[in-house]
Amino acid sequence: MINYHRKYILIFLSIILIAGGCATYYKKTLKFQEFILNGELEKAKKYLDKNDKDKTNKNKLLYYMYSGWVSWMMDMNKESNSAFAKADNIIEDQKKNYGLEALSLISNPSVKPYKPEDFEIVLINYFKALNYLNTGQYNEALVECRKINIKLNQLNDKYKEHKNRYSDDAFAHVIMGLIYDANKEYNDAFIAYRNAVEVYEKSYLKNFNIKIPEQLKWDLLRAAYRTGFYEELHEFEKKFNLKYEHKSGRGGELVFIWQNGLVPVKSEWSINFTKIDGEGGMVIFANNDMGIAFPFYIGDKSDDEKSAFAELSFLRVAFPKYLERKPVFKSAEISANNNKYPLYLAEDINSIAFKTLHDRMLREMANSLLRLATKKAMETAVRNENQDAGAAIGIINALTEKADTRNWQTLPYEIYYTRIFLPEGENTVELNTKAVNSSETQSFVFNIKRGKTYFQVFQSLESMPLPDRH
Repeated sequence: MINYHRKYILIFLSIILIAGGCATYYKKTLKFQEFILNGELEKAKKYLDKNDKDKTNKNKLLYYMYSGWVSWMMDMNKESNSAFAKADNIIEDQKKNYGLEALSLISNPSVKPYKPEDFEIVLINYFKALNYLNTGQYNEALVECRKINIKLNQLNDKYKEHKNRYSDDAFAHVIMGLIYDANKEYNDAFIAYRNAVEVYEKSYLKNFNIKIPEQLKWDLLRAAYRTGFYEELHEFEKKFNLKYEHKSGRGGELVFIWQNGLVPVKSEWSINFTKIDGEGGMVIFANNDMGIAFPFYIGDKSDDEKSAFAELSFLRVAFPKYLERKPVFKSAEISANNNKYPLYLAEDINSIAFKTLHDRMLREMANSLLRLATKKAMETAVRNENQDAGAAIGIINALTEKADTRNWQTLPYEIYYTRIFLPEGENTVELNTKAVNSSETQSFVFNIKRGKTYFQVFQSLESMPLPDRH
């Protein structure tokens, strides 16, 4: 029996080494994050290349996400899309490794290959679309935009309960409309813009507190006019309390997309559950403060397992939580030819991240409780045979109860956009980003041709420091 207990202790000690200690993923990749925050993209790329062992281990998906993003920031569009395509393939090929599933049941989820959040999955396609826009491949960009909402629908269909509030992406419809507009496919542009308006009204306002962007209203009215949908034009003019007047001129249009700040990083928190004995072989783990309870049937378990469950009084479950990184800049505007144009909020990825993780927590908490109950039951069973061995397993259980704090940390906090008209020829356009007590200006030069639409994306990385505990 002593050898039996030693065997389990050695297994658990190995798990501790596999789990990688108590540092969060952010702390483990702090050097890379510092390069990003300082705008040192060459150093960030070299860091990834130097640490390419991640290509083959449990973090390989994150490796290609970061590689694709860094290459996108450096205008290496083909290389970026190559990395994102590999990330896409990894997600599509992810299958359950039952050995790792069993190991995670008695350790924690971080021993498994990284499983991305749903919004991270579809933002791969967003960045692929931006790469295609930058190289003038509009049809390919449209394909990636369509994939965003197709994937969201497929992901949400898998969830029987606690479905994601992020089930349709309004900004993906906006991007589709902008691309159709640039291709002078105004009928399709009108449909995409109208779909975007519906998502903002039915989902984004309620779930993420994002109103219909003012620019989208004007884009929809213009597309209705250009398509000849005058009845719909009047309908939306009344709805938006706007009056559209068509203007034509010798010049082109600039769609400016501003990505501000960085998404939150994951840390962990603990949730305590009290066991309540039910009837008919049922036990219930409940947290009254959060108003949640999870029943388990143990009537089919062995006498030893029932005894172990009977001795449980409460469980502490570790689950990831987000720590917000507020952007330094609060707003921005575009200046061109002595005119100023505001940028309108279209996507709040920070809010989507928090809501998505909360929805996932409600779906997965039962599995987390089962994992903890299994570990505690094993501890109790061993303790009944040998007090010292049981105590050792109890310590190891506490050490291995960790949340998976990995996440794609270079995504933007929020996304704004606007559309402006520019005359033919060379135009200087300025992006003025505004903080509480300061502002910054970035200049861009465009050689505008008549009737053409230009796309420009700019990422502001500046973010407020994280809390001390991360």
